[in-house]
Amino acid sequence: MSASMSNELASRIQTARVEFEKMKANPAALDLTRGKPSAEQLDLSRPLLTILGADDFIDGHGNDCRNYGVPDGLPEARALFGEILDVPADGILIGENSSLTMMHDAVAAAVLHGVPGGEGPWHGKDVQILCPVPGYDRHFALTEHLGLGMLNVSIGEEGLDLEAVQRAAADDARVRGIWIVPKYQNPVGVTLTDEEVNTLASMRTAAPDFRIFWDNAYVVHHILDGIDPLANVLQACADAGNPDRVFVFGSTSKITFAGGGISAFGGSLNNTAWMKKHRGLKTIGGDKVNQLRHVRFFGDADGMRAHMAKHAELLKPKFAAVQRGLEERLAGTGLATWTQPRGGYFVSLDTQPGKAKRVFELCDQAGVKLTPVGATFPYGKDAADRNIRISPSLPPSDELERAITVLATAILVAADD
Repeated sequence: MSASMSNELASRIQTARVEFEKMKANPAALDLTRGKPSAEQLDLSRPLLTILGADDFIDGHGNDCRNYGVPDGLPEARALFGEILDVPADGILIGENSSLTMMHDAVAAAVLHGVPGGEGPWHGKDVQILCPVPGYDRHFALTEHLGLGMLNVSIGEEGLDLEAVQRAAADDARVRGIWIVPKYQNPVGVTLTDEEVNTLASMRTAAPDFRIFWDNAYVVHHILDGIDPLANVLQACADAGNPDRVFVFGSTSKITFAGGGISAFGGSLNNTAWMKKHRGLKTIGGDKVNQLRHVRFFGDADGMRAHMAKHAELLKPKFAAVQRGLEERLAGTGLATWTQPRGGYFVSLDTQPGKAKRVFELCDQAGVKLTPVGATFPYGKDAADRNIRISPSLPPSDELERAITVLATAILVAADD
């Protein structure tokens, strides 16, 4: 034991070691790796499978959803996403089941062809994208795959490091953009303040084609009572004289069926025309039958919000179980800190520096799968070796409680390894 460790904590760690040996002898088979909806959440959308009758394939504007055409997406679907994402309907394009597809298309088009207001393709240039950390691993993987560099900027419960963002954008012409999950950020769970939104929209940038990749994945994913407000970034950019600065993304991936939803791209008319041009070469029109299903299912934006209230009732006890389990075993130890999000899909936990990988190994020995340490950082490198992303949504409540007990016990054991 460390000489500086209190007798009380040393005793607690010794007890944890004994408990952990029992956990290893009877390993679980629990998965906290990704933010997947549970079967109960997916069941909320089962009416989607039968909502269209055999003769129900014409939308409200006379479009035959079985045929080619309407590449922008059904007008009703564009209006639905427009209200949810704070983008006029004529600035919305409807895409496939995943907003990640839209993000890939946008970044790939920037690399190959450049963006409106820019100086040509990003390919072959030293382009850097600002990445709030801890953040979303798929943003980082996509950026790296398409040959762009990444620069870390910190985000925590106190918010985004705006000074670092402004300094990098203003001083370095290589910096062409920033990834942002603006509401209930993955994994920290914070929502951008009005000041943060307005600063991103108005700040000086050395690159004329700087883009905010605004991944509003959790825009309606409230869990606790009350809703975090979020300023309208498209309007903020327009007011600041930078109408083309932001690309907005959203989807129903964690609203209806994760593998069978619809997605949206939003932005200024310049940006939408640019995106439409490049996407028009890969598809003559999206899955309009699925778009029609979603329009019929929700009816309008209020219908989507009511649907998400049902999700919240399923998620609330799971997030409470995470807080309760960590608090019971780790409160007052100084061995870990964790977020208490009001919405979204994750809890971000920080161990003591240099301990996260050891905690990961211990949990694996006891049958609990965690997101690999480093996944929440570009290139998979958490220099401090401390961040662990917890995904409470998928396991049944009793299994989740067991998994959190294993995780908290592993943190105690790792503290003096």
